[in-house]
Amino acid sequence: MAKVMLISHTKDPEYLVASAAKLCYSSNGISDLLEGLDAEKVKNFLNMLVELGHESPIEHVNFTFGIEGISRSLLAQITRHRIASFSVQSQRYVNEEQFRYVIPPEIENIEQAKDEFIKAMEEDKIHYDHIALLLKKKHKERFQAMGKSEIEAEKLAEKSAIEDARFVLPNACATKMICTFNARSLMNFFRHRLCNRAQWEIRELALQMLRLVLEVAPNLFKQVGPSCLKGECKEKRMSCGRQRQVKDFFCELYEKY
Repeated sequence: MAKVMLISHTKDPEYLVASAAKLCYSSNGISDLLEGLDAEKVKNFLNMLVELGHESPIEHVNFTFGIEGISRSLLAQITRHRIASFSVQSQRYVNEEQFRYVIPPEIENIEQAKDEFIKAMEEDKIHYDHIALLLKKKHKERFQAMGKSEIEAEKLAEKSAIEDARFVLPNACATKMICTFNARSLMNFFRHRLCNRAQWEIRELALQMLRLVLEVAPNLFKQVGPSCLKGECKEKRMSCGRQRQVKDFFCELYEKY
């Protein structure tokens, strides 16, 4: 299971969003309009933004997450959310000779399938190590022929070797990242990835991320979730058919914050 941390976030995120929203509807100077903006008024402004669909003030707030134990398969999905910043562990520079991997729950629950999966992962490790060793030997000889010292040739050869050996690594190979979303982009991420139609791994990740931001900005995120929370399911005929259960789940979740 993924491990998620909220590393940092904009100070007083709800106050900042409410301040930006108030500015849009006031002729007062900035220092004047911030006066008297108490917790209740902040909450009211956030509710107003939701009702009006006025989302631009929300972009002033950022959240940065540290994420570990996710698959490269999830990585391919989360980086489709382009209004975000990602720093990911590199397979070009990090040797994956003992790589960790993510086992899907459906495979985990079938003993024979799990045994087959683990066998495949262990075989991938062997192939990765063997290919990297063969490439490293070739590259080391090349770098030494170019006049590099043995120590320098060794380092350069390993980097060159794992750059190509990584092509044998599976989607299940675990990785880690730091990513930053502005709140509006994060809401869009939640709308798509908290849906039951989303792939299981990224859905579980999104739920962990939602719990973390609810702790620091509950009024900002309490109405966020899949499209069926506020109307019809946008998945149409591909709907999971469990809108009532989904609404009940999120209502119960939001009541805790």
